Amino acid sequence: MPNKPEVIALEEHFQIPALGDLYGPVDANTAPGMLRQLADLGDARIAEMDKNGIDIQVLSHTAPGLQKMDAETAVRLAPLVNNHLYDAVQTHPDRFAAFAMLPTPDPLAAANELERAVNKLGFKGAMIHGLTNGEFIDRKKFWPIFERAQALDVPIYLHPSAPSPAVTEAYYQDMVAEWPGILRAAWGFTVETATQGVRLCLSGVFDKYPRLRFIMGHLGEGLPFLMWRINMALNRQGSDKKPFREVFSEHFTITTSGFWSDPALLLCVQEMGIDRIMFSVDYPFAPNQPATEWLSRIPYSAEDKAKIAGGNARRILKL
Repeated sequence: MPNKPEVIALEEHFQIPALGDLYGPVDANTAPGMLRQLADLGDARIAEMDKNGIDIQVLSHTAPGLQKMDAETAVRLAPLVNNHLYDAVQTHPDRFAAFAMLPTPDPLAAANELERAVNKLGFKGAMIHGLTNGEFIDRKKFWPIFERAQALDVPIYLHPSAPSPAVTEAYYQDMVAEWPGILRAAWGFTVETATQGVRLCLSGVFDKYPRLRFIMGHLGEGLPFLMWRINMALNRQGSDKKPFREVFSEHFTITTSGFWSDPALLLCVQEMGIDRIMFSVDYPFAPNQPATEWLSRIPYSAEDKAKIAGGNARRILKL
């Protein structure tokens, strides 16, 4: 990329073996070398970044995180994972930053761990993977997490996880054997995460915490493409509440993780604005090379490319 801008990738994963053993390996980990790539937070990962022109990775533990564990186990494991990640960032402070893993089955403990991770470890926010033991996080029992995130002025990244068993049974079970990807990135991930985004906008949480911010990957899990219709349909009710489109655009930023399409990016820029889109790869579940090659040729000015590549992330995460 001529006059290459700083490239910051926001949805880049690792996994500690001890946690992976508790919930079993992620299906995609069966690909050759996947477990090795997830475990590596050292020279091999840095070399892969250098090879593909990535200056900084914002690291996060892979799904399903702690969202599908009992509260006691989640609270015990969260600091172990975050301390492990802190050590990795300290080894390469110019190349790595971090999102905390939160024990959301215990919301108050999750809020406290977020505060520790930000204030003591220097983390830039947190990542939550899907539903917490079947519950959407817009429920008021989880609002202590959001109160703390607003007070700390850090975003929460909403990452997908597998659909709930009831949804899997009703919607996908007859197709899973032949098309296992339908539960994950092909469709299931998108549906559950987009639903969470819609629910947050309708829940009233942003009335209570007007400076609360979220990040969604995969170009907003499809919501920018549906924004006009969702907004129009909800406005039919004649509510005096702030329109969905305005709420989403004010409180959400989106990334390009695993979604490198010119037409899709153009629409998202039109809906969200250039200042609300950040580059991501979704490494190692997606490869770095096609992501950065695409970034180098997206049809925008050098100034706007630099915002998507790393400028927006540096500003939003205060890197």
